[in-house]
Amino acid sequence: MLHVRPAPGPAPRNLSRLNLSRTYAIRSSSVGGRTGLCLGHCSQCKPLSCKCKLGWSSQPPPDSRQHFRPCSSASEAVLTAQSDIRKLFVANEKIGVLLLNLGGPETLDDVQPFLFNLFADPDIIRLPRAFRFLQKPLAQFISVARAPKSKEGYASIGGGSPLRQITDAQGEALMEALCGKDVPAKVYVGMRYWHPFTEEAIEQIKRDGITKLVVLPLYPQFSISTSGSSLRLLESIFREDEYLVNMQHTVIPSWYQREGYINAMATLIEKELFKFPKPQKVMIFFSAHGVPLAYVEEAGDPYKAEMEECVELIMEELEKRGMTNPCTLAYQSRVGPVEWLKPYTDETIIALGERGVKSLLAVPISFVSEHIETLEEIDVEYKELALQSGIKHWGRVPALGCEPTFISDLADAVIESLPYVGAMAVSNLEARQSLVPLGSVEELLAAYDSKRDMLPPPVIVWEWGWTKSAETWNGRAAMLAVLALLVLEVTTGHGLLHQWGILPPLP
Repeated sequence: MLHVRPAPGPAPRNLSRLNLSRTYAIRSSSVGGRTGLCLGHCSQCKPLSCKCKLGWSSQPPPDSRQHFRPCSSASEAVLTAQSDIRKLFVANEKIGVLLLNLGGPETLDDVQPFLFNLFADPDIIRLPRAFRFLQKPLAQFISVARAPKSKEGYASIGGGSPLRQITDAQGEALMEALCGKDVPAKVYVGMRYWHPFTEEAIEQIKRDGITKLVVLPLYPQFSISTSGSSLRLLESIFREDEYLVNMQHTVIPSWYQREGYINAMATLIEKELFKFPKPQKVMIFFSAHGVPLAYVEEAGDPYKAEMEECVELIMEELEKRGMTNPCTLAYQSRVGPVEWLKPYTDETIIALGERGVKSLLAVPISFVSEHIETLEEIDVEYKELALQSGIKHWGRVPALGCEPTFISDLADAVIESLPYVGAMAVSNLEARQSLVPLGSVEELLAAYDSKRDMLPPPVIVWEWGWTKSAETWNGRAAMLAVLALLVLEVTTGHGLLHQWGILPPLP
């Protein structure tokens, strides 16, 4: 569906877009009240080249009184000044940040086992309860079948995914940014489907003695199939380990509405627009990773709503800069016969070409790192499709990577979340009705576990019963059975059709 931006004008205030730092208040009891605050101190921070050795001190820095003032109530303790946030630590605590990401095969030999890990995840392929024993055999079958084509794609982008290297670089940049903001924290990377696995990161966190952990999925928008899957894994790990049960943590489930992220995306789009002959005529084409429609409509996944608001926020920022280009949003990378979020990217590109669009700027809106879906699917497949559809000028906005504004904003998000580690603050619901509020792993998953049990699984192989997907597969099975019987009768000359005289006997 094509969306054309209206002319700039006053828009109703959307209170759900306010920054976290302006909308959550601290209970005095959560952070020690008016007294007893003791702050960690990084004594070796430099503005550009952080040499912080991640030492934690039980003594507050001598200037700590400049960063805090006594508050008589929670309402007076609203986090509005960055100077108040940067020094907010509890004595003798070691702070860790866990970055969560999908992961990707680093060599062509890694492709098949990576695909197996992906499709063995029940949050990716959900089978009916009676067929869940088939999860791993089905994952093995699909991974082997898809591996040759996937290897071709990875070979075309250099023989493997750059996701690990980029995520590691983002982790280093984030740690430097935190250190530059006087926050001694160590950053860890945990991938869902390939090395370094989340389990490996957790083991390192335990070895380092981390006592307070901020979990930060590198997905701007929350989805059950991405952030939710990683959180579900973390929940199972936490439940089985006494150390982790006692380690306080909080999760930043989505951050698409943050000003730094929005500004960074708008800046990248603006740069690419001016590479076109007529920048004002360019259609801005947001392409997001898709999810099964049932996740959104029946399981309560906020992904679609967050994605649409994210696009709206970016376009509003571009309008402030004088750019009123039309835009549209579509979803890519669907798998299997089930219905996914629409419109689909490939179908939308064809439709835009038929409507006479001549300049298209692709924006990978749900990705912050370059990988197979940007470097091969968008840059090669969709570009070729666009040119074949009559689009003359094609461009693509790069993923954020280690863009300084983006990394600095992630660091601010971590700092702002620290007061809520282990002691959640009271959210001002009148100021910000977050789709997925800041919370712990258990708190976030609790919002979806009950709904997940009622979710009709998007079946990849078969399903019985009166459902849309079941009708499709049952019909196909019936057609194949009739065809097989017909072939058998024609070749053997025996069967009901011959007995009834419908088919003549063989000579």
